[in-house]
Amino acid sequence: MKAVGIVGFKKSGKSALVIRLSQELATRGYRVAVIKHTPRHIDFPDTDTSKFRLHVPFVSAISPNETEIILKGKKKIEDVLTYCDTDIVLVEGFKKEKTFPKIVCIRNENEKKELFDGLQLCTASFEEGVSDFIIANDEHIKDIAALAIERSFKLPSLNCGHCGYESCYELAREIVKGKESVDKCVSLHPPVSIKVDGTMFPLNPFTSELFRNTILAMLSSLKGYKKGAVEIEIP
Repeated sequence: MKAVGIVGFKKSGKSALVIRLSQELATRGYRVAVIKHTPRHIDFPDTDTSKFRLHVPFVSAISPNETEIILKGKKKIEDVLTYCDTDIVLVEGFKKEKTFPKIVCIRNENEKKELFDGLQLCTASFEEGVSDFIIANDEHIKDIAALAIERSFKLPSLNCGHCGYESCYELAREIVKGKESVDKCVSLHPPVSIKVDGTMFPLNPFTSELFRNTILAMLSSLKGYKKGAVEIEIP
């Protein structure tokens, strides 16, 4: 799964860019998800579903056309991504997140100093002459979409250090610079992969190797075992 952030201050055009960019990506055949950060309390309509959430940590409503999930408490982006069966995730807000590249929405040149963290792919604005792209320009939206398709990524936020960098943030900056590849992340390609109900669970190299050695040790004691790819399924 790929992700790209859309960051900026209030009234900088973040939501407008997310809408236009998601539409453009969808027309190109990509399945798009949006995760939005809000500093305020989330208001829900006065329905039975919203009343249930006062008493339980998980509420879901399923209709013929859509499904709604309400999780109580603050969650990490990684927790929400487990529900995203999409190609690209657009993450609006979350300026402090450091595991994916970002498109920075600005109102003036001075905002670059406060918003740039080494993960910026480009800038976008409604104002002429202050950014790489104009949000209201159809051709510019197509260019931003192409950039998102080619250069978006999501590191697992494990900070295991097996890539040679102390944190996922340091590796992410080098990937954005073009000096490293996402393949440098060992945790994205572990010797053991675990999926629960179709959702991949990231494992750091130590945990992955622990699973691998434990499973192989148990299998090697079984009659008829021979070396080969191992697949274990638990219904």
